[in-house]
Amino acid sequence: MNSLPYRYIAVEGPIGVGKTHLVKRLAESFSATTVLEQPEQNPFLEKFYLYPKQSALPTQLSFLMQRVKLSKELEQDDLFNNLQIVDFMVEKDRIFAQITLDDDELALYNMVYDNLTMQHRTPDLVIYLQAPLSVLKARVTQRAINYEQRIEDAYLQRLSESYADFFHYYDASPLLIVNAEQIDLVNSDADYQNLLEQIATAQNGRQYYNPLPVKEQK
Repeated sequence: MNSLPYRYIAVEGPIGVGKTHLVKRLAESFSATTVLEQPEQNPFLEKFYLYPKQSALPTQLSFLMQRVKLSKELEQDDLFNNLQIVDFMVEKDRIFAQITLDDDELALYNMVYDNLTMQHRTPDLVIYLQAPLSVLKARVTQRAINYEQRIEDAYLQRLSESYADFFHYYDASPLLIVNAEQIDLVNSDADYQNLLEQIATAQNGRQYYNPLPVKEQK
């Protein structure tokens, strides 16, 4: 049962930071509906990590189409008044486009983006997970998705910086910025419960949560 003062929560952050794990755990806690990205359904993604320049535009357009489609599903599900928790924002698509496309490709992409995203729901709360490059690399390695093992450090670092820049100016929704470097939101009940308290009491504007790991009681 939803005891949170929200109907739509988006969890965001760079590759490997733990978005999807947190979404699934929150959904279990609050009997929420989830809408999750499906990168494995992008037929160009593996090619992108092999040949980034040649495959960047079709990869990004494919992701854009998927995210817009999922966003429309959110609007339909909203009729049932369930809490919805997602691991993406449509706006994040531009973060990737701006660092992977050349100028001409980006101009074309922006025309498509503007046409497809004129109307989409705004979250009641955005949870932005951030962590340094070393943590992102370790988590990407740990989850062992084959094509992700080709991600270069420079790309992951630039992506992380682009996320930070995006959320520095973001003001469309209440924003909870979580430093996830030293906490384990997957395996630590104590870390997770502390974050739940932050989510339940989040207010308008932006808030920062910089926790230290909690020692589990034995």
